[in-house]
Formats: sequence, structure tokens, C-alpha cells
Amino acid sequence: MNKWGLTIRAAGITLALLAVKVVVEYLNIDTLSVSTLVTAFIGGAIFTIAIIFAGVLADYKESEKIPAEIATALRTMYSDLALVRVADNGIVPRMRRNVCNLLITINTNFRNNTWDLQLVDRAIGCLAEDISRLVDGNVPPQYTVKLKNELGTIDKLSHRIKTIEATSFIPAAYAISELATAGVVLLLLLVRLEPLFEGIVIFSVISMLMISLLLLIRDMDNPFETGKNSCADVDLFLLWDLEEALVKKEEECRPAFS
Repeated sequence: MNKWGLTIRAAGITLALLAVKVVVEYLNIDTLSVSTLVTAFIGGAIFTIAIIFAGVLADYKESEKIPAEIATALRTMYSDLALVRVADNGIVPRMRRNVCNLLITINTNFRNNTWDLQLVDRAIGCLAEDISRLVDGNVPPQYTVKLKNELGTIDKLSHRIKTIEATSFIPAAYAISELATAGVVLLLLLVRLEPLFEGIVIFSVISMLMISLLLLIRDMDNPFETGKNSCADVDLFLLWDLEEALVKKEEECRPAFS
């Protein structure tokens, strides 16, 4: 479905438009003739959508890096805690559980197809308090500073995910792409394409191309829609695998937030 789901949806819309085209042909409403102006308009519309697609693709490629950076930061924090020596023997195991809880909170948000920033901030706050206790326990600065830097990276990426989820890529650009697609489809409906069989093939190919690009742009705008019927999501397998590994090490670790 990830590979062909969007194409299938576009094909369904194209079939519906093809039925309309057949009716238009039957009623002899298609009075426009093929000209250089028509072909120029279609080419310009495809070029416009391609530019918008390139902009969305750049944001998507940035989003692909986020899961790996979160997983690396969490794994580094968890492993670095093994080097910490402090008088309070309970603080390091508690911090490891809090790292695991933070990971589970992040993954739960992804699985629920939402991003509750308050829950993530709460889990980050627990670890920040633990790092403060390490400072009070005279843990060497190189350890506490590194832990704080990794936690800051996770906090930054968390807010970036929230921004991606809550905002859209230039709403005016979406309006232009939708108008361009609608204009091309309407023009193809009213243009007489002869012979009929070749006309149907040309209409189907161009319409499906435009609709597929429009659907893909919409889908790529939020690359973290795990669990939804979407086809262009960032792969989160690194976070799933890391959660499984840490939970095995910390049997007492359970989701802090449902």
C-alpha cells in the first residue's frame, strides 16, 4: 500500500473523470480544439506543480533525519549513564528508566498519529531534574554537559516535529497547485481529442499524473502520519527497534503516559 496506495486513489479519481469525459463526448460539449496555447498551459501547470513538489521534498528529506537523530541521542544518553559514578546508587537506574520512558512517550505519540508536546516536555523535564541531581552529586562536568546536550537535541527535534505537524507548506502554493490541476482537467474535458481512443488515453495519462502529484504533495506535507491511510511517511523503524532493545534491558520500564 505504501508503494501503490496513492496511485490507486489517483486511478479511482481518474476513472470518475473519465466517465465525465465520455459523457461530454457523447453530448458533444467538447468544443475546444487542440492548439499550442492548450499544450503550453498544460506544460506550464505541470512545471508549476513540479516546483511546489521540489519545495515539499526538501522538507521531507529533512524530516527523514529526525528519527535517526532522536534514536542516536537517546541511545547515547542511556549508554553514557553506565559511566556515571555517584553516591546515590538509585539515581542512575532511575535515569535509565526515565530515558526509556521518554522513548516510549515519543513512540506512543507517533503510534497515535499525534504530537502531544506537553507529555514529551514532561518526560524531558524529569531527565533535566535528574541531571541537576548529578551536578549536585559532583559528577564530572564532561558527563553532565554531554547528557544535557543530548537532551537539548531531543527537545529541539521534538519542537521541530510539532511545527511540521501543525503547519502546512505555504498554503498559497497548495491553492496554486490545486487551481492548476483543476484547470488542466477542465481544459482536457472541453478539448476535442481525436481519434476517441487516443484522446481517452491522453486524457487519462495527463489527469492521473496531475492528480498523483497533487495527492503526493499533500501526503508528504506531514511525514509523521503513522497509522493513517498515507503513503509517504518517514520510516520510524529505528525508534521501534530501540524501544524493544531498551525495554528488554529495563523489564520494569512501562509507558509513563498512555
